[in-house]
Amino acid sequence: MKSGSRPLSGGTAGEDQEGPAPGPGNPETGLVEGLKKGRQAACNQLVKEYQGRLLKLVYGITLDMEDSREIVQDVFVKAIRNIRGFRQESRLWGWIRKIAVNECLNWKRRWKRRFRWHHRSLEPDQESGFPDESGTRPDPESSLREKQAQDRLMKAVARLSQPLRVVFVLKAFEDLSYEEIGRSLNISRGTVSSRLYHARKQIMEAMEK
Repeated sequence: MKSGSRPLSGGTAGEDQEGPAPGPGNPETGLVEGLKKGRQAACNQLVKEYQGRLLKLVYGITLDMEDSREIVQDVFVKAIRNIRGFRQESRLWGWIRKIAVNECLNWKRRWKRRFRWHHRSLEPDQESGFPDESGTRPDPESSLREKQAQDRLMKAVARLSQPLRVVFVLKAFEDLSYEEIGRSLNISRGTVSSRLYHARKQIMEAMEK
């Protein structure tokens, strides 16, 4: 992540709320139409526009880079395969994000069944915390303090239980409202509030040590 760049939420507050779908003539509308017609160019555009952001979201939940890349691939496959079921009543990213969260939750269940649920070291793939969507490396000197803060945050997030971590990631990195998080996870607003409170409390305690 570049020094002095965007916050960890991954975008401007409210920028990607589920909200109403864009109208005719909007690039997103054209992308969806191309996907529904099975155009390869539209599939390539979908991957280009959302791959980096999906990887950041998925990695924030799984904390495993190798599995995160596999999950992102599965998300694209499912999104393209089921695009005809997307009614365009909301933004495309909100629909894809829900697929990604479900894939992450299913990923955990698969590993638990195999008795292999664990988190790998945050090194070396994740040298600067969450994957940088730009694919560029920040200047080492100017980003040293930010990297240290990112490392501490990552370790604190890694200690959270999976239910707390998912809610925290959707709020901190996606800036979703409590209602949107609840709809994504099929839980009540009160449950979202409680989990977020405990997640933040545990992270603050961990970073103060």
